[in-house]
Amino acid sequence: MNNSMLTGCTIACLALAASSVAMLPAANASAAGDLPKRPEKLTFPPLRFEPPKAATYRTTLSNGTPVYMLPSHEFPLINLSMTCMGGSNLDPADRVGLASMTAAMIRRGGTTSMEADEVDEKIEFMAANIGVASGDWRSTASVDALKSNFEDGLGILVDMLRNPAFDEEKFAVARADALEGLKQRNDDASSISGREWGYLVYGENHFESRQLTGESLAAITQDEMRAMAARIFHPGNMIIAVTGDFEPDAMKAMLEKAFAGWTSGPRNAAPEAPTFEMKPGVFYSQKDIPQGKVSIGMRSINRDDPDYFPYLVMNEILGGGGFSSRIMQRVRSDEGLAYSAGSRFSAGPFYPGVFRAAFESKSPTCALATKLIIDEINRMRDTLVSASELETAKNSFVETFPNTFASKAGTLGVFVSDEWTKRPAGFWESYRDKIRAVTPEDIQRVARKHLDPSKLTILVVGSWDDIAKGDAQGRARMDLFGPATRLPDRDPISLKPIAPSSASSAPSKSASQGS
Repeated sequence: MNNSMLTGCTIACLALAASSVAMLPAANASAAGDLPKRPEKLTFPPLRFEPPKAATYRTTLSNGTPVYMLPSHEFPLINLSMTCMGGSNLDPADRVGLASMTAAMIRRGGTTSMEADEVDEKIEFMAANIGVASGDWRSTASVDALKSNFEDGLGILVDMLRNPAFDEEKFAVARADALEGLKQRNDDASSISGREWGYLVYGENHFESRQLTGESLAAITQDEMRAMAARIFHPGNMIIAVTGDFEPDAMKAMLEKAFAGWTSGPRNAAPEAPTFEMKPGVFYSQKDIPQGKVSIGMRSINRDDPDYFPYLVMNEILGGGGFSSRIMQRVRSDEGLAYSAGSRFSAGPFYPGVFRAAFESKSPTCALATKLIIDEINRMRDTLVSASELETAKNSFVETFPNTFASKAGTLGVFVSDEWTKRPAGFWESYRDKIRAVTPEDIQRVARKHLDPSKLTILVVGSWDDIAKGDAQGRARMDLFGPATRLPDRDPISLKPIAPSSASSAPSKSASQGS
């Protein structure tokens, strides 16, 4: 475009804009004249958000299966998920990994009427996504497809769940892939830290911490997977959520048709609580890396505990609030010891969760960063939090509260989870008021009750000799926190303890965590 043409277009646009302004109603012009001269003078009406109620979206199929539906007509897409009670908590002790392998092979192993490759071709032709997965205590199956072929995709998913073939060749490939993963799990310090932390929290024999081994992988059979699939995936043990471009009555009729003749069994029981008791003290796993990975924590509380909301706000101030938290400010901003440091608090729906502070730091400064975090825990116990800290933490929860229901799929996910875990009625309606009601005295009381420094478990993964002696300035050594117990090195496939290498000569005890 030459300059004369560009100038002509610009003049035309300006003329059009001017004529548009001239045609504005007088009221609008007057309103524009009332605008404040500075942005900070702008005022807005209060934002009011009320959480949706689950009952509005819940219906039931004729077989008793609960269904949550939330239509959305922006795009010609439909997403359906089935959430079932039961996952690795159902694995027998000598078949760890059975539930997760079952879910993987339901998707990869074909059906009794279609070969695995034929299933994949049909799904690809429809440009759909179909997935099956198993977690700690629940499993999911989902289909995401265009509205035009959603019914076909649903039919394939139901066929997978009802009539899995567990193709022998595909199973052999899946087992080989899993075995390769086992061989590499000692390569990464994060993998070691996660595994050993689980053992320290739950012992080695609770489903939250149990690990797949080569022996259990080799023992899994197709018949066992078939039995596990039938136990988990059936109408009596699932809750369905559907979002997308559909009409509720038509969707319900489609589900009734898809589920026709599918026998319902009993619901699986809630997962069992661990009986293992965490042991306070320092534990370390030797690995020759330049940085240490450190976790500091203890058991927390149940989700329905009266102290839940004060604990939630307390952790936000202590280490959960990112750059505004005390741990991040002290360890990173003030001392420059770690790129990231903070804490996480979980409250379990079936049994107490875990409080865990964590960071990575150069080996010589791990002890100092650990000391600073414990100092902050003591400060939380000894002094009241400031008004500004409390306001920031409360606002973090209150102002982000609508994000819990920001998407339709997320909203239904909340409803499904609440139904499975039997969350008390009115929880979300009173959530913000209970956050606002937390006082500095509440936080100090909860810190004194639930964060006892003498009961903290400290896990260190790294080069122990370099970590133990502390920083060059002598501000902290690891023996400040008591004697250290060396955790056994483990064979990556069997996870059985192996003789320690000579990499660390620091005197210490040696222990293996039991159940």
